Amino acid sequence: MKLLHTLSFISMQIAFWPVRWLPLSCIHRLGAFLGQLLFYTSSKFRKRTLSNLSLASDLKLSESELKRVAKQSLENLMITCLEYFKFASIKKIDGIASCENPRTAAELMKQGIPVIFFCGHQANWEVLFLESTSRMPGVAIGRPVKNAILYKWLLSIREKFGGKMIAPRNAIREGLKALKSGSFLGIVGDQGMPDSGFSSPFLGRLAWTSPLPAILSHRTGLPIIVATTKRVDGKYIIHYSDPIWPNKDAPLVQEIDRMMKQALHLLEESIKLLPGQWLWSHNRWKQQTQGRVKRLYRQESICVLLPEEKALFDTVNTHLATLREIYPSEFITCKVPRPFAELCQLKDALIEPYDAPNDLLKPELRFKLVFNFTTFSHLDAHYKKGAFAVLNLKQLKSMAVSTVEDLSSILKEVLLHAP
Repeated sequence: MKLLHTLSFISMQIAFWPVRWLPLSCIHRLGAFLGQLLFYTSSKFRKRTLSNLSLASDLKLSESELKRVAKQSLENLMITCLEYFKFASIKKIDGIASCENPRTAAELMKQGIPVIFFCGHQANWEVLFLESTSRMPGVAIGRPVKNAILYKWLLSIREKFGGKMIAPRNAIREGLKALKSGSFLGIVGDQGMPDSGFSSPFLGRLAWTSPLPAILSHRTGLPIIVATTKRVDGKYIIHYSDPIWPNKDAPLVQEIDRMMKQALHLLEESIKLLPGQWLWSHNRWKQQTQGRVKRLYRQESICVLLPEEKALFDTVNTHLATLREIYPSEFITCKVPRPFAELCQLKDALIEPYDAPNDLLKPELRFKLVFNFTTFSHLDAHYKKGAFAVLNLKQLKSMAVSTVEDLSSILKEVLLHAP
C-alpha cells in the first residue's frame, strides 16, 4: 500500500507539475474545463452533486438551474485541486487572497483574545488559513488523508506561513492549548457529522454538525467569527462576521444551540449568494454513521414507489415500518397511488400521490436510493439516471441469501451488515 501511495503521488506530481508555472487565469480556465468534464463523465460526482443541490430546498432552483450550479460546483472543485500545485510554489498570498475587513479579528488578537474561526468549503477553502496565518498565529483542524506522503505535501502547503494543523482526534485538547497560547483556531464546520449529537436545519434540511466551535467558545469565553470566501475576478476575497460571544452564565446546551445556529445561518446566507462556489459533492445531509447499513445503500435521500394493485400495496405497506427502522432519520419520499395516499404507513415520509404510472416518469434528481415496489419494471432504468441504486421486489428476493419470504426480513438481510 505504501508503494502504491508513493507511485500515485509521484505520478500526480509529474502530471500536474507544469500547473505551478501557469497564471491563475489559466488555472481557472483549465479547472473549469475539467469540472465540466467531470460532470459529464463521472456519474458518481454528477448524481451526488445534483441530489445534494435538490435537497437544499431553500435555494428554490429549477432543474436547469440545478444543473448549472452543479457544473459550477465541480468546476470550483477542480480549480481548488489545481491550485494546490500553485500554492506549493508561492512565496506570498496577498496577491491571491485578501480579507476585506480584518480589523475586528486583528484587534481582538492584539488584545490577547484569540478567535475561533468557523468556515465552510467555499471557493478555495485553503486560502482562509493561508491568508490568516500570513497575518496572525493560528492552528486549524484538518482530517488526514490515507496517503501519508500526499498528506505530508498538503501539510507543507497549509503550514507554509507559520500555521499548524491538528488532527480531529486531538481537537479539543490541542485546540484549547492553541487558544491559550494566543493562536486563533480554525474549524471547517460544514461537513455532515451524524455522530456529533447536534443537528439543525441547513438550507432547508436537517443536518448534523460538530458543535465543537460553540463548546470551545463557551469553555474559554472566546468569540466565534464566521469566515466566508468568494472568488471574484480570479482572486479570493475573505469576509469576517461580527464576533459571536458566548454567555458563560447560560447552560452549555442552550449556548451550543444558539451559537451554532447563528454561525450556520451566516454561512448559509453566504452560500446562497454564490451556490456554485460551495462543495455540493459532499453529503452535507448524511444521516447515518458507518457500520450498520451497507455502503451502497447508506443514502439519505430515498424514494419508495408503491404499487397500484390493492393487494400488493397492502402487503408492502405492512412492511414499510421496517424501512423507517433501517433509516430512522433519512429523507424518504413515498410515491403512492392517490386512492391509497392516506393509507401509507411510512412514518414521517413525504407523501406524493400519483394518478397513473406515467406520473412516475417525471425527471427526478433528488433520490440516491429507490425502492420500486410496483409491477412496472421499466421504472428502474428511469430512476437509475439519478440514483446510485434502484431495488425492486424481484431483486431484493434474489439478493437475500436465506429463503425467507417475509419482506421485512429480506430488507434487513439485503441492506444491513450482518450483526
